[in-house]
Order: sequence, then structure tokens, then C-alpha cells
Amino acid sequence: MRKRISIGAAIVIALLCSLATFQATFLYLQNRFEHRYLSSALEEVRLGGKTESQSTAQEETGERDFLDRVTAKLAEVDGLFRRYYIGEIDDDLLIDCVLDGYIAGTGDDYGAYYNTAEFEDFMNDLEGEVAGIGVNVIYNTDYKCIEVLNVIPDSPALEAGVEPGDLIWTVGDEKDLVSDLGYYPAIARLRGEIGTWAIFSVLRGDGYREEVDFRIQRARVTEITVMSHVYALDGSIGVIRVTGFDAGTPGQFTGAVEDLKAAGCDKLIIDLRYNPGGELNSIVSVLDYILPEGPIVRIMDADGNQVNAYYSDASELDMPMAVVVNSSTASAAELFTSAVKDYQKATIVGTVTYGKGCMQTTIPLSDNSAVSITYRMYNPPFSDNYHGIGVIPDVEVELDEALEDKNIYKITDEEDNQLAAAAKTFGG
Repeated sequence: MRKRISIGAAIVIALLCSLATFQATFLYLQNRFEHRYLSSALEEVRLGGKTESQSTAQEETGERDFLDRVTAKLAEVDGLFRRYYIGEIDDDLLIDCVLDGYIAGTGDDYGAYYNTAEFEDFMNDLEGEVAGIGVNVIYNTDYKCIEVLNVIPDSPALEAGVEPGDLIWTVGDEKDLVSDLGYYPAIARLRGEIGTWAIFSVLRGDGYREEVDFRIQRARVTEITVMSHVYALDGSIGVIRVTGFDAGTPGQFTGAVEDLKAAGCDKLIIDLRYNPGGELNSIVSVLDYILPEGPIVRIMDADGNQVNAYYSDASELDMPMAVVVNSSTASAAELFTSAVKDYQKATIVGTVTYGKGCMQTTIPLSDNSAVSITYRMYNPPFSDNYHGIGVIPDVEVELDEALEDKNIYKITDEEDNQLAAAAKTFGG
């Protein structure tokens, strides 16, 4: 089994938490029409040889039977605890735990339940500016930890020494295990009001045997998802690092391209290393700016049928390009990589990407809580889905071993052998 050194939304949310769950455009509060489409899709009935009424009746009977069994057993256990347990029972916490347990039981690695407060935080995160420590994270399903994919520049986390690749395995003064709490409850522990302290421990180093404790004061962190500079070794090459895809990314990306053109750059390296993905609208907008007319992404159902697609117009970015990726390039960032590869718009350099090609939709519940459900696969414009496989680079280059423990933001152009390999693809 390939070790996940990095997981959609689903998620890149900075912790500010850039969830790598590649959140669908179907998010209800973003688009009521598409929520109605989703509701209709969720109610589809596989008829087979039966009439629709027969199938619906059988499904409803099965659901009632399941709910009756769950309710009866839960009521029995609840009655015993309320009769014999000597401690306090928090009803709201119990409800949260029951729903977390249900989702865990479905086997949906990227599914989630958000209580009311968590869902409010989630919606705020989509705006690109929240209170936190300043890291982009993903759920590491192999280690059951929160993995730090990248650290936001000028953030409390960067100042404190948090590094990409760190596995957050405990949170709080009592060092509660992330594996026991669950991903989203653990994320909630790391969040909080400006000026309060986030306390957690990370594992790092060879075999994750080194433990480092952190106590970081939370602050308002404005997520800058796009950073750019002229390549130090060749003034004709511009470098754009994209750390995630949120609502502000398209504008930041086009602005970076124009700035680099004004600086004399006529070639472009797009650095997607440690990019955990983001939201569908954002990635579609960026790819529309880059690609010629044609499909951008194809949305597939569980049976492999195409249910939706997004398209680029005829305008395109006419610059030679290379894209640098690694095993922590995930979700929407992989879609970017595979899309430009499909159109032969860029040479892909680096190592095999993470391998997340499934999509989550987040649906509000009646009490303003919400659930996130993996319900679609998203395919590149022409090639096959890469879920569980990753996108294979055209030029495979590992980062120099001497740089593996260095913060990605502190690696210079002169040191960065993967950037050098990308620059070499332009010839000259």
C-alpha cells in the first residue's frame, strides 16, 4: 500500500483549513438550483425490472427497518447509561458522536458531519479569511492524523516552526488523539477565537518517530493562495505557486500572470506541490483562463455515467508551461494537472500525485448543521479518473534528499532541483 504523505473535500481549508475534499458546486448556500438538482439525483431509483412504486416501497421498507433497529438499540443503551452512569451526559455531544459514528460506519473516508458551529466555520472558510494558525491540511487516512500540506506565509504556524508533512496526532492540553476524536472534531479543537491558543503535537522525521509540541496563538490569517516571482536562474521564466483553490484564487492567478508578463517573463512554471485542492468553481475558472475551448471536468455518477460537465471558452493562455507536483498534490490540484496534461498545455514534472478523484457535496440539515457526502467522481477532460492512482508526471524527479526536511517556502530557486527540471523542459 502506498503511504499517504499527505487527504477533498472534502476539504483545503486553512485552519484556516484548506480541505482537500474538492467541494462540489452543489453546496446549497452557494447555489440553490444545483441543490435542487442534487436532491433530485439523490432520490433517483434504480428500477431494474421493477416498477418505480415497487422499488420505492422496498427502499422505504428497508430504511424503516434499519431506523427501527437503530432507534431501539440506541434507546436501550441510552436508558442504561442514564440509569447507571455516574458522570454527566452532554446530549449535544452525544448527538454529534452518534452522527460521526454513522458516517465512519459507512466507510466514506471523506464524508463528514458538521454541527452548527462547525458548519458556520466551514462556510466562513470558503471566503478565504478566517481565524486560525495558518496551515493547509488534509486527512491522512493511513495514519488517522491531520497532515500539514503547507504553511501559510507570515502565519503564526510558520513563525512557530510547523512544517509541511507534519502529522498532527494529538490536540489539546490532554493530548487527545486525533484518531479517537475524528478529523473534523480535531479540526474544531485547533480553531478558536483570535488571541486564544491552539495546543497540539506533531509527528515528523524518519518513520514519524520525532514528536514536537506546539502552543500557538490564533490570529486572523488572510489566505494568499497564489504567490509568484521571476525564476532566479532565468529571467524569462515566471514561477507561480498555488497553495489551494478558493474563491480568491482565480483573480490572484490572473493577476500573477499579468505581473510576470510585465516583468518580462514569457514562460511559466506552475508549482502545485503541497496543494490540497479546493472548490470546483475556483478550479474551473482558473482552467478556463488557461485552456482552449473544450471540456474542463466531467462529473460521473457511481455507475460511470456522465451527469454534468464544465467547459472552457475559446480564449486560452498562450505561454509555454510546466507544472511541478508531488505526492501531496491532491484533489482539485490533480484535476488541474491532468487537465493541462490532456490538452498538452504543459509538461508535468515531479512525483506521482496523491490520487483523489472523488467529489463531496455538503448539504445543510434542518438545524443548520450539515453533512458532507462522497457522491460523484470527477474525471479529467479526456483521460481516465486517477482516484487511488495519482497523476503520473511526464518527467519524474524526486526532490533532493537534502531538501526533504526543509520548509518548502525556504527552499531557494538555486537549491530546488524540481524547479530546475521544470525550467529545463523549455529548452534553450
